[in-house]
Amino acid sequence: MTMSHTAQITSHRKPRRSASKTAIRAGVAGGVLSSIAVAGAAGPAHAEPVTEKTIEMPTLTAGLADSVAQSAAATQQVASVLELQAQEDAAATKAAHTAKVAKAKAEAIRKAEAEKKREEAAAKAAKAKAAAQAAAEKATYSTQSASAGGSGSSTGSGSATAKTASYTSTATGSAGALIAFARAQVGDAYVMGSTGPNAWDCSGLVQAAYKQIGVDLPRVSQDQSTAGTQVSLSNLQPGDILYWGSAGSAYHTAIYVGGGEFVGAQNPGTGVVEKSLDWDPPTGAVRVL
Repeated sequence: MTMSHTAQITSHRKPRRSASKTAIRAGVAGGVLSSIAVAGAAGPAHAEPVTEKTIEMPTLTAGLADSVAQSAAATQQVASVLELQAQEDAAATKAAHTAKVAKAKAEAIRKAEAEKKREEAAAKAAKAKAAAQAAAEKATYSTQSASAGGSGSSTGSGSATAKTASYTSTATGSAGALIAFARAQVGDAYVMGSTGPNAWDCSGLVQAAYKQIGVDLPRVSQDQSTAGTQVSLSNLQPGDILYWGSAGSAYHTAIYVGGGEFVGAQNPGTGVVEKSLDWDPPTGAVRVL
């Protein structure tokens, strides 16, 4: 078969692809990726068709959305409950602290008031005592001097003597010796906290007198008032310790020398004196000997 040289011969070569452009489109609406298109443009006469593909994406259903919303609401509710509980715990802690502080303050006030009342009572008693002693100092009372050999101490038989006294004690032995010592200090000064030899306070004189006979007594009046056996004021013996105030909380002590009289370091105004029990009646007495 003869073919014309002008006849067209179909070419078996693929037309050369011209990558004119590539387009990618993406979008999500209602859970669906609409399309991704890639197109390639070939030669003007034989361009290949553009192929389009659509990919389906899962849709977020209304049920799942509700579950997410409920979970968020539950989380918020739990957070609110925890916050409320924390506030309540903080309020309870603050209330407990406030109550504790108030209780401590009330106790401190109570103690301060009790201490103030004790001080006022002690001051009142001291004032009354000082007034009675001042009045008594104005009164005259008889005194006589007694001594053994003029020494102002006990005789060889142990009988008591005195520097100045209205009563001559007949006590002998240990009682006579301590009474002699106490009477020898009559006229000395009263100085709070002093224990001799020329100035005394009440308990310092009592302690020193008993030390002369080898008996160790406590230093202060409170302890001296319980140092022996409690005895009645109607059954006193020379050498008994007299006290003023309550046993265990006495504020003054002295020594009974017999004949209804005592020797004691009374106060700065009188010093060491020998007086009748009626001059300043004691509260009680203890017997050590």
